[in-house]
Amino acid sequence: MWLLRKGWNKLEQRKENKMGVMPIGKLLTGMSLPIMASMLVQALYNVVDSVFVAQYSENGLTAVSLAFPIQSLMIAVGVGTGVGINALLSRRLGERDFHAANAIADNGMFLSVCSWIVFAVLGGTLSGAFFRAFTDNPEIIEMGTQYLSICTVFSLGVFVQIAAERIMQSTGNTIYNMVMQGTGAIVNIILDPIFIFGLFGVPQMGVAGAAIATVAGQMVAMALGLYLNYKKNKEVTLSVRGFRPNKTIIGEIYRIGVPSIIMQSIVSLLTFGMNKILIMFSEVAVSVFGIYFKLQSFVFMPIFGLTNAMVPIVAYNYGARKRDRILQTIKLSCIISVSIMIVGMLIFLLVPDKLLYLFNASEEMYSIGVPALRIISLSFLFAGVAIVFSSTFQALGNSVLSLLLSVARQIVVILPVAFLLAKFIGLGAVWYSFPIAEIISIVLSSIMFRYVYRIHLQTIPDTE
Repeated sequence: MWLLRKGWNKLEQRKENKMGVMPIGKLLTGMSLPIMASMLVQALYNVVDSVFVAQYSENGLTAVSLAFPIQSLMIAVGVGTGVGINALLSRRLGERDFHAANAIADNGMFLSVCSWIVFAVLGGTLSGAFFRAFTDNPEIIEMGTQYLSICTVFSLGVFVQIAAERIMQSTGNTIYNMVMQGTGAIVNIILDPIFIFGLFGVPQMGVAGAAIATVAGQMVAMALGLYLNYKKNKEVTLSVRGFRPNKTIIGEIYRIGVPSIIMQSIVSLLTFGMNKILIMFSEVAVSVFGIYFKLQSFVFMPIFGLTNAMVPIVAYNYGARKRDRILQTIKLSCIISVSIMIVGMLIFLLVPDKLLYLFNASEEMYSIGVPALRIISLSFLFAGVAIVFSSTFQALGNSVLSLLLSVARQIVVILPVAFLLAKFIGLGAVWYSFPIAEIISIVLSSIMFRYVYRIHLQTIPDTE
């Protein structure tokens, strides 16, 4: 009888998704490493994009830096919607409700197409006005308008790609996300110099060429994402036959996703506000800030890859009522996150001049950028744990807490502090707003985590 019961238990484990049975260390690293690798490639092509543009024109680099808030906003809408899709899908899979999971995936794809339509219309009509709000430099306005118009009107790829990635992540199949993002990034990197400088008989297109290369890579990743979900995803089935939008499912996706959209959109508001502050000093200061955002992605993208893997694990085990696995996942995520942040901080502190050299830095850029990178990097030490806690709140359905944390850090602290430091001390002091904000953020996130633990986790009777 004991042998029969043991054999039955093993059979049940084999039937359950690996997120409910695999050892947490092996599960988290196995799921996160492919995502981290793909996001590092993503960070690489973002940097390479700016490196090539910097070689073409310093005004071009400023134009691309000014366009960054809108690109961040598109990513925020796509990723925030994806958070809702991911958390909801993972929970339904944990409950073994596969019919509901399929409906969530279909409605998630529908929302990604709707998001593209909105940005295509707005970007195609308002890009010029956006750049004129910052500068009267005609070259920056012209190049920026070309770049942003292309990136928004042809942004279908980025929205559908993100939705396809989150659907795949919810099942634990993260290796394919690396293939999607990696392929798109490689396409972009290859096409960048060809289109920007006009190689192999292709006409020189400058900054517009960088935009074309970007959307081409996104379209390739989108096509690959749809194909891989169709061929390799055994737990979730996408279908357009007979599809009708489901208001209840859309409402549930956005109930989780909208706080995340707003939270990540705050990055756009932050960069917009910082650009307005910095351009009072010089256009080079704006370029330095743009370079920082490109470089810091090498530090933060692996953390986001880690939390992208962590969210479905936490959500799945919350649905399966397995408290110990949730806590193990959070603890290990914090350790990995802080370790990555320390490495990133040391690189920014020790070789900031080498990092700026990649962008054909002028003497003025070195004088502004070297102290800026060193000061901002001090914030990395505090950011890792706060990011993990914020993702935990999302996985457990408390996205509002993540939103409040992000608002407190980037709106309540960074922008007002940066403005005051700029007004009363000068450009060199503006960068201290970042470590100040992260110290406040880690205190708030720790308080919020204690609340979430008490409400959601403490009462779960662990079954392992």
